Amino acid sequence: MLVLGIETSCDETSAALVDDEHILANIIATQLVHSEYGGVVPEFASRAHIKQLSLIIKEALHKAGKDFRDIDGIAVTYGPGLAGSLLIGLGVAKGLALRLEVPWIGINHIEGHILAVSADATGPRYPYVCLVVSGGHTLLLLIEEQFSYKILGRTIDDAAGEAFDKVAKVLNLGYPGGPAIEQKAMNGNSRAVHFPRALLNKDNLDFSFSGLKTSVLYFAQSLDQDELLSKIPDIAASFQNAVVDVLSQKSFRAIEKYNCTSIVLAGGVARNSALRHRFEEDCKKNGIHLFIPAPELCTDNAAMIARAGNMRLRSGYQSSFDLDVIPNLSL
Repeated sequence: MLVLGIETSCDETSAALVDDEHILANIIATQLVHSEYGGVVPEFASRAHIKQLSLIIKEALHKAGKDFRDIDGIAVTYGPGLAGSLLIGLGVAKGLALRLEVPWIGINHIEGHILAVSADATGPRYPYVCLVVSGGHTLLLLIEEQFSYKILGRTIDDAAGEAFDKVAKVLNLGYPGGPAIEQKAMNGNSRAVHFPRALLNKDNLDFSFSGLKTSVLYFAQSLDQDELLSKIPDIAASFQNAVVDVLSQKSFRAIEKYNCTSIVLAGGVARNSALRHRFEEDCKKNGIHLFIPAPELCTDNAAMIARAGNMRLRSGYQSSFDLDVIPNLSL
């Protein structure tokens, strides 16, 4: 089954073509206009999707060597995300489904991240733990069977990716913050500054990164300008290490509690090399099977939406044309 995937939940415009086994094309256009504002401007994001989406879809078809007549189904993100951006993708998907007379389905963006690991490979065996870490979400899940998601823990304030962006802003490293922090951390000492690991000793699987962000802010404010500039690599590395410590320890606590042998790491922050390396080491040490999507499948992309759509459409799921966007959609 050949599925066209459309992803416009935030500031990436993406279209992909996925069949039952492979990704045939996955085109992603990142909107650079937001960098000068230090974050995503919703109105600018919507306008960019309007300009780019039809061109991106045509490019995906060309790369896959297909045309519209080959499409068997359509999958599109309908939440969570920015309302205006979601509306662009959903409207195009509905129009194409009507024109091509093919089934279509709205996909939860978070489910797309979870299933990205299966987009071009054999996925983990049930049950397994999944950690979703991105700019808007930090979730720890137990997945006992297909399309069944039990939330074990979540952030009570900032998401991990959001904390990266805010710390990068404190250190004047620009937006997006994740890659900037990671780059600076490569030349720093991760044990130079001890930052707090919130909720690590609590008997739950929730996360909190607001206090960590504030601790970095106070530390930076305690230094003069020259000291701050010289210590940025150490601050970045120490902050990153604190985030990785919490994410890893909570995840392995969940693995042990629910007697799982596999874990999936998903979401944009899963591109972080320190996080990937820590999970690789910890899984090897504990005999746990680790599944991480390729870096280009960690950030927002249509291949993960198409993959989820392929799985759901083949299982008999479809959406009706009265489906609307849900910006705060939960899993």
